[in-house]
Amino acid sequence: MKNSLPKEYKKGYINFANCKIDLSMKPMIPRKETEFWVKKVIKNIRKNNTDFTFLDVFSGSGCIGTAILKNCPKTCKFGVLSDIDKGFIEQIKINLKLNKINLPKYKIVQSNIFDKIKSRLVPQKAGYNYIFTNPPYISLKNKHLIQESVLNHEPHKALFGGDDGLFFIRKFLKDARKYLKKDGKIYMEFDHFQKIELEKLLKELNYKNYRIYKDQFKKWRYVCIKK
Repeated sequence: MKNSLPKEYKKGYINFANCKIDLSMKPMIPRKETEFWVKKVIKNIRKNNTDFTFLDVFSGSGCIGTAILKNCPKTCKFGVLSDIDKGFIEQIKINLKLNKINLPKYKIVQSNIFDKIKSRLVPQKAGYNYIFTNPPYISLKNKHLIQESVLNHEPHKALFGGDDGLFFIRKFLKDARKYLKKDGKIYMEFDHFQKIELEKLLKELNYKNYRIYKDQFKKWRYVCIKK
């Protein structure tokens, strides 16, 4: 049935980049496209073999931050995972515990994007080596294209980003660089329809050093921005 509960919610969890991600609080279900680029990032981080800290914004289930912490245990010195939703904050706690990530390797912050985030949350010099984000980016104009099961069961606040889908991306990019260390990187997911508008926005905000990548389905999916 079109209105049936997604199988991932029925199962109660999903496998994501070598992690078991609990879905009991009904966060957005992690997508294969997200797992694809997160695995790429993990591979690059391991190759660099350098100590780092990170910030995971719009964390939701915590799948991205949890995957980074679990797959890079030696070089990841500290991570901050944040979301505005109190229920998702509890979900992040569940998933870090489920994947045996122990304090003081991380901090969880309830925050509206950067409102409660401080660059000095990290126990070293100010700023993060990496910022990861999968913000709400679906355009309300494209709502009719979304599967009924998604519309009926997944949290709309984690899916939709205003009329053009860029509302939260704009707010994020406006301040993101302030929280990066020198030579730090931002990895951000977006809708493949938004590539041209995203490039205009990056230019408008004076982001010069970036590269846009495709996912496993050959669709534009994420951007890497270097400070």
